[in-house]
Order: sequence, then C-alpha cells, then structure tokens
Amino acid sequence: MDNAFKINNCAVVLLAAGASVRLGKPKQLLTYKGKSFLQNMVSAARNSHLNPIIVVLGAYAALIKREITGNNVHIVHNQDWKEGIASSIRSGIRALAKINPDSDATILMVCDQPYITSSLLNDLLAEQQKTRKPIVAACYSDIAGTPALFHKTFFPELLLLKGDKGAGRILQHQTELVATVSFTMGVIDIDTTDNYEMLMRND
Repeated sequence: MDNAFKINNCAVVLLAAGASVRLGKPKQLLTYKGKSFLQNMVSAARNSHLNPIIVVLGAYAALIKREITGNNVHIVHNQDWKEGIASSIRSGIRALAKINPDSDATILMVCDQPYITSSLLNDLLAEQQKTRKPIVAACYSDIAGTPALFHKTFFPELLLLKGDKGAGRILQHQTELVATVSFTMGVIDIDTTDNYEMLMRND
C-alpha cells in the first residue's frame, strides 16, 4: 500500500471567524441542543481521535471566546477575517505549523453545519487510512465539501487561498485525489434566521 499519504497525526481547524452578515448576529452563538453552535463543534472535535484542535476567531472574537472552555483547544485570532474564509484557513494552517509541526493532516470544519459529529470526523480519517487519498471530504447533494481532511502536502496550496472562497476550488480541481464520506445532512447549513428557525422546528 502506498505510504506517501500516511497520516499519524491529524488535527482539526475550526473556522469560526465570520461576521454572519446574512444572519445579522454571530451564528457561532446560536443555541442547538442546549449548547452554542461553537460549543457543539468544539465538543465534536474533542470527542474525536483528532489533536490538536485549533479554533480560528475573528468577528466578535471577544464575545465568542467565552464559549470555549477547558483544555486542548488553541484559539487563534485572524486579524484579516474581513477578507473572507480563505484568511481563516491560512491562519489555521500557519498556527498548526507552530503548535504541532508533526501534524501531517488537518480537518477543516465550520460552525454552521449543526449535524457534524465526532463520528463523522473519525470517519473522514478512517476513509483516508483506507484509501490513502490525500483529501477526504464530506459528500452531500453530490458535492464534496466541509468538513474536509487535507494531507500536509496540500498545506502550501491552502496557504495560497484568497478572498471569500474556501477550499472548494481544491476539491473541484483535484477530484482524482479526493475520497468522500457520505454526509447527507451536510446540506443543512445555517446562514439566515429562516434556516435556523427551520432547524429548530425539525429537531
């Protein structure tokens, strides 16, 4: 079996720096199942096999930071958050290089997909270990998206991302290097008040 993309140490970078413009208030603080969205995502990461956990904050950082308690979570402040999600990816990857230079992969995840679980994160890593593909992404509506695992060989490309475009471009252009894990509920993300109200009604 090809060991080129073997992973011994996979981290999590949780992108939580956005201003939630369409919602009009920080979506990271919306409550679901008794916790904020941010707390739920941090819990999912903590309960997985992944380490370290890096949370990238930007807009509302002082307010959102209070939601993160306990150990094993590294908070990074993205001063360029207004640029868009690419700046948060860059901040997270740079921080990972300092916090744990031995990490050979990371999972990028966001706060507004409420159905992300620790099992899903572990499944991404398990699929990578089975297929040895350098990228493993969640798949919903026939699209590969977040959360997504990237082997360190893609860190330089992630550091080149600009603007309000995330890693989707890499997923689209490197399809032969991407394995997927089914995540039907991944299609549900919370960008507006209507989205949130529907989530609460359907829970």
